[in-house]
Amino acid sequence: MTMHKHLLRAAASLCLFAGAAAHGADRIALDGGGWLSLDKHALQLTDAAGKELARLPMRAKQLDARTTNGSGIAVVLDADTQHALPIRVDAGRGELARLAPLPQQPFGVEGLCLFRDQQGLDFLFVAAKDGQAEQWLMHGATPQLVRKLSMPLDAGQCKVDDARHTLYANEKGVGTWAYEANSEAMPARTLLKAGARLPAGPAASPAVVVEPRAQTMPVARLGDVADDPAIWVHPQDPTRSRVLGTNKKQGLMVYDLQGRQQQFLDVGRLNNVDLRQGVNMDGKVLDLAVASQRDDNSVVLFGFDADGTVAELTRFATGFPEVYGICLFQPRSGALEVIVNDKGGAFRQFRITRGGEAWRAALAREFKVDSQPEGCVADDRNERLFIGEEKRGVWTLAARADQPSTRKLVLGVGRDLHADVEGMAMYEGAKGAYLIVSSQGDSSYVVLDAQAPYRVRGRFKVGFNLAEGIDGTSDTDGLDVTSKNLGGPYAQGMLVIQDGYKRLPDGPQNFKYVSWADVAKALKL
Repeated sequence: MTMHKHLLRAAASLCLFAGAAAHGADRIALDGGGWLSLDKHALQLTDAAGKELARLPMRAKQLDARTTNGSGIAVVLDADTQHALPIRVDAGRGELARLAPLPQQPFGVEGLCLFRDQQGLDFLFVAAKDGQAEQWLMHGATPQLVRKLSMPLDAGQCKVDDARHTLYANEKGVGTWAYEANSEAMPARTLLKAGARLPAGPAASPAVVVEPRAQTMPVARLGDVADDPAIWVHPQDPTRSRVLGTNKKQGLMVYDLQGRQQQFLDVGRLNNVDLRQGVNMDGKVLDLAVASQRDDNSVVLFGFDADGTVAELTRFATGFPEVYGICLFQPRSGALEVIVNDKGGAFRQFRITRGGEAWRAALAREFKVDSQPEGCVADDRNERLFIGEEKRGVWTLAARADQPSTRKLVLGVGRDLHADVEGMAMYEGAKGAYLIVSSQGDSSYVVLDAQAPYRVRGRFKVGFNLAEGIDGTSDTDGLDVTSKNLGGPYAQGMLVIQDGYKRLPDGPQNFKYVSWADVAKALKL
């Protein structure tokens, strides 16, 4: 049995994509009527009755295409050079035209296949005999490299099920592997067993796609480095506001609204960060930020000057063996409290005070969840605290330290929220307050009312902004949002999201800036 037939049979037995022969075969039916056919001498475009509309002479194999109303893109593998050849298809005009080729790969291409994502963007996977593979974005004047990945040795052919955003490739003597096709999703693969079916699972509400407006400079180191952001709003000129971002290996980064790094504070391994502005401390009004420091398991307190320059003020011991998440709460009384947790599920709430130049942190409350938490955010206006238990969901409880710590489940992991539950932020706008939660398991973001009954308003993902050359977001840890008018596209506020996998091309992690107006429009808020 040839690899091609084996792959088609495996896919059919799994009921994963109807009409599998329509993708990657030598003859493809166009959705608007007509056919694309590849033989030893040419690629041929015909109408529904079989009349030839166009012909491109070539020696090629492995035809694949993605079209809408008969127009779109096709790709073949040149039999002489082993290069991928992209071709524009226009059945309405009866045209086939060669597109800009991919830059020369450092390997001979053995397999190729196309993928059309939820955003309507077309991607090309190319794979070598030795397992090297790449994913290319096929939009604009020239293809753009999105990421490098590994595929089985001698794969020879691949296929993508667009609806399931799943890439299939065969490994000789092993079976068929299913890969995540979305470049922004967490890299993963599953070995498919003959006759197996994918688990049904709960049907999630659809996630709309919004585009980022800007991105920060990448962090200085590779790997899982960037984690959590916080937004500081300039009191006189909001366009000069700042974004704080934690670096889990080095310290704290400070960016402007164009994403340019303005400061780096070498203060050790910071995990999460939060801030409050206009805090009255011993008769002095201050802007303050806190971050969880994992080298000495402390809370680091930062201050801002009038122009947004950040400086460390002091540190407080938490008493935890492994400090993790952190957030601030400002009660109506005007005090400032910090809530910090550890990986074991314990939370401690400290009240921060200042006398002269001396800072103090007094333990005010302790409580616990059953498994690992991280993200938390306080609704100061209603004195409610939201906390995330990574594998279970989002809980709420009274934020004030003198109140019982009885908690209620707001949104459990399941239909709309996929573990891990990560960053959380509060948007307090004129039309209402919303809680935004990072659903790390499917690289989406859930928006729900911040008051009972905590109705889910929708889900969104952050896709590519091709005009600006910005990739989307995936595997997000932390996020923050403001409803303040920051000018330009951020007149209704801005959402900052950590990107776990920097693409277009691969590189160190960074943070993406999203206009809240784009989110509100997409979700009809």
